[in-house]
Amino acid sequence: MATGFQFLLETIQRTINEFAVGIQTAAPRILTGLVFLALAYVGIRLLTGALRRTLGAVYPDEQGLIVDLGVTIASVFLWFAVALTLLDIFGMGEIAASLGTSAGFVALGVSYALSNMIADTVAGVYLLRDPDFNPGDEVKSDPVTGTVAAIELRKTRFRNADGDTVVVANRDVEKKWTRIGDGGESGEGATAGT
Repeated sequence: MATGFQFLLETIQRTINEFAVGIQTAAPRILTGLVFLALAYVGIRLLTGALRRTLGAVYPDEQGLIVDLGVTIASVFLWFAVALTLLDIFGMGEIAASLGTSAGFVALGVSYALSNMIADTVAGVYLLRDPDFNPGDEVKSDPVTGTVAAIELRKTRFRNADGDTVVVANRDVEKKWTRIGDGGESGEGATAGT
């Protein structure tokens, strides 16, 4: 009986000693990781704040969606880089490299799957920035002729002659449109001659 109890005590003592050694070994990495995480948080907050102010100065208030989109995309990339670096600090560099490579392939697949949505968003940014294409303008685009009611990141809303609202994908509008009533200025997304 004393041998069993003594074995149990030795096992518990050995486990506690190994745990203490493990903590002593990991403590510098954990401390480095925490310091890095705190600095990264402050750095990302400063960078995204500066990016928001810069984009806010470039885009008017009604185009705040573009500012939010730019800041969100930058934040995602920065935090992903922080996560990979943190894994490397904790001694998991191979996992970080694998995650980085995997994320690249996933991003490629997602961008291919969302190519129409991305095309709409890029065209929406161009339409929002175009001084000749504004809400209230009478415009002829491929699928519709009417007044521009709203320009959003992915779609443009037109009010046609019957008073109906027609929603058109921005990639279709940006390809070719003509403003009606003021000399016929036109804008072409992919063709020259503006």
